[in-house]
Amino acid sequence: MIENLLKDKPTKLFMIFCSFFVANALIAECIGGKIFSLERLLGLPVHTFTIFGYPGLSFNLTCGVLLWPLEFVLTDVVNEYFGPKAVRRISYIAVGLISYAFLMFYIAIKVPAADWWLGSSAQDGVPNMQDAFGSIFGQGMWIIFASIMAFLVSQIVDVTVFHRIKRATGEKHVWLRATGSTIISQLVDSFIVLFIAFKIGKGWSWQQVLAICVVNYTYKFIMAIVLTPLIYFLEGRVEKYLGKETTERMKKAAMGQELA
Repeated sequence: MIENLLKDKPTKLFMIFCSFFVANALIAECIGGKIFSLERLLGLPVHTFTIFGYPGLSFNLTCGVLLWPLEFVLTDVVNEYFGPKAVRRISYIAVGLISYAFLMFYIAIKVPAADWWLGSSAQDGVPNMQDAFGSIFGQGMWIIFASIMAFLVSQIVDVTVFHRIKRATGEKHVWLRATGSTIISQLVDSFIVLFIAFKIGKGWSWQQVLAICVVNYTYKFIMAIVLTPLIYFLEGRVEKYLGKETTERMKKAAMGQELA
């Protein structure tokens, strides 16, 4: 049974996409606690600016944004060949495993630490390993919930917009349906995270939520455009691997899912 599945190229390809999709999402969640300066990463001077009357803003972003754009690129490729049902399936798997991971993080934080371990890295500037471990893996529940909800909703939006554009344009303009769906879904993702985690969870003002949303979305908007050639590259590799006849048949089946 397993040998037959592994010999089927579309099945093998879907397993690869699904594995990378889930791993990428989980890694993005794990590293999301670190905030970095985009300007310093690019070797640019840091300038503060004001949006919606909220001052002191700069491009300080969570490290999770380094990986999330790849999720939406992969979503579009899976959507193209396997259809919206496949995208929803891998999205549910990712959410389930992310939730499981955070539960395990919570349990790991709560189990009693060995006395010798607490100060084992004091010479490296970490006086209490339990506090350090909890700070890295113990994200607030509002942030976890917000991240999961934003991911689910933005995936649904991405799938819907992708297929509506494809119905209107046919097989032409891959960049339009791929980049267009990503740009819209990333806006939804940025807003939901901030609204749930910080407006509801921490009582931020609308002014602050919308200002930071603009900063985060500006980065995501630019990355969606920058990564457009990657979509063409991946689709080219898929068609080379599966063959033109197979990929055409898969595209028609994917559209049939959306129309059914």
